[in-house]
Amino acid sequence: MTTPNPYAHRTAQHFDGIRYDEALIQKYNRQGPRYTSYPTALEFMPIEQGVEAQILVNRNPAIPLSLYIHIPFCHHLCYYCGCNKIITKKNSDAGDYLTYLFAEIRHKKSLLRGKTWVKQLHLGGGTPTFLSDDELITLWDFLHEEFLFADEGDFSIEIDPRELRPNTLKILKDLGFNRLSFGVQDLDKKVQIAVNRVQSLELIQNVMQEAQALGFGSTNIDLIYGLPHQTPASMNATIEQIIKLSPDRLSVFNYAHLPERFFAQKRILEADLPSPTDKLTMFGNIITSLGDAGYQYIGIDHFAKPDDAMAIAQRQGKLHRNFQGYAILGECDLLGFGVSAISQIGKHILQNPTALVDYQATVLADTLPAIKHIQSDDKDALRRHVIMNLLCHDYMSFEDLHARFDIDAKEYFANEIKNLQDMQTDGLVQIDEDGITILPKGRILGRSIAMVFDEYLGKKHTNRFSKVI
Repeated sequence: MTTPNPYAHRTAQHFDGIRYDEALIQKYNRQGPRYTSYPTALEFMPIEQGVEAQILVNRNPAIPLSLYIHIPFCHHLCYYCGCNKIITKKNSDAGDYLTYLFAEIRHKKSLLRGKTWVKQLHLGGGTPTFLSDDELITLWDFLHEEFLFADEGDFSIEIDPRELRPNTLKILKDLGFNRLSFGVQDLDKKVQIAVNRVQSLELIQNVMQEAQALGFGSTNIDLIYGLPHQTPASMNATIEQIIKLSPDRLSVFNYAHLPERFFAQKRILEADLPSPTDKLTMFGNIITSLGDAGYQYIGIDHFAKPDDAMAIAQRQGKLHRNFQGYAILGECDLLGFGVSAISQIGKHILQNPTALVDYQATVLADTLPAIKHIQSDDKDALRRHVIMNLLCHDYMSFEDLHARFDIDAKEYFANEIKNLQDMQTDGLVQIDEDGITILPKGRILGRSIAMVFDEYLGKKHTNRFSKVI
């Protein structure tokens, strides 16, 4: 008999329900992780020699794979960028990069036991479509020579609409990619100039229309609020136009101005940034507009149409989070390749070198590239389960925790439950005999609620986080 999924009890009406309360946001809006893992990447330690090989050899071959390929090249530097990416205008550099990438893939693949089925693939960056059409075909063919791909899976790629060749989207669809993601950020010309990402509405419309005509299963658009020269009125105009384009998913990010960490942001004048009050107004308007347009709020800046696979997975209690963000196939091990790529294999999280020259050196030396590592324990697994279900399904089931971890959850988390009392009084959460439910007023503060269960938070790194909103 199959045990009912306790996280599938949320109704579509629950996920449609989201309340924007500025006073509560001001009260609980604090710096914290985005929880693409737990422990988070800030807990990385230097990896010991031989550990990565041991992890790969001991990986459970019955668990399918999710592959992440990092292409760290862009033709243009976007000034808001939160990654110190490699910027180049020479496609030949990318061709050289593929040589190193293929060597890493072959090395790791040689250590995996059994059949290695791939159910998920994501090409990220940088801009993967920096690669020429022929290079994209070569990469796809190489991956299919090394791995067995499921007939039905989630195969996605990030694109730059400004750099697409006439046949690029058709080639990607013919290869087998079924999901696209690309950044718009803002449609206001003054904002675009200030962040060095100028692209017309007509260009975005053409890309969307072609993607829909080719039959891509899902298309995601990224937006950012808090950029220089943005106003609530200008952001409203952008949102109205984006809604007309009808993307399947939207990611709406809060711009964090950290020029001391990211060199590209030094080009942005702090005096040109909107005030915190205007940023909150923008976010509130975005929430309202997308809700009125029928989008389901997934959590942490993400929205999806109710019939999109991500929204369905959330309602079915099957949504997950990993270093790719929200994922519909979270039962996979994540295997990352390329500069700065991160892997999540069982209880292990590993990261490759973040500098190209260091990555190339490890590959040339025929050594596995990971330089950082986290090995979580059973206590971490318990807290990860709690945090991820709060962020994915707005719920923590006491019975589920007892069945999975053999604990009395109310006793084990007595201090955390006590620390949630103010949030319960303010109507953000409901705590009862069954568990903890995030209520409509608390949904956009999900990260703040999840932080209560984070044992690492506050010990260090707090200056490395962004605020929730």
